[in-house]
Amino acid sequence: MADGARKRRILVVEDEDNIAIALDYLITREGYEHDRVASGAEALGRIRSTHPDLVLLDVMLPEVSGYEICQGVRLDPTLAHVKILMMTARGSAIERKKGLALGADGFISKPFELKALREEVRRLLGEGG
Repeated sequence: MADGARKRRILVVEDEDNIAIALDYLITREGYEHDRVASGAEALGRIRSTHPDLVLLDVMLPEVSGYEICQGVRLDPTLAHVKILMMTARGSAIERKKGLALGADGFISKPFELKALREEVRRLLGEGG
């Protein structure tokens, strides 16, 4: 990263602690700033207040689904720059299609390989590697 460059900020929206811990480890190792919310109800407000570069968004969340959050982000023109990587344990073609149709920038199935996730995060943030 170039000196003086702003650190990329990632928001993790994940209700399962063990997955959030693995994501925390990966994101910290990659040198990104990050934050986490565990419920869908909190997610949209946090995205609007922090304007992260990337949201790692679980599909299955308490209260509000990842699909609804994705749609809410895409309907807000002030959040047009926010990239969304959806994560789901039900990684069917239909789930992927629905997520991408609602404006997700990427889709990854759980359990995921950390290497695959790291590559997807870098791709969405426009970084080589």
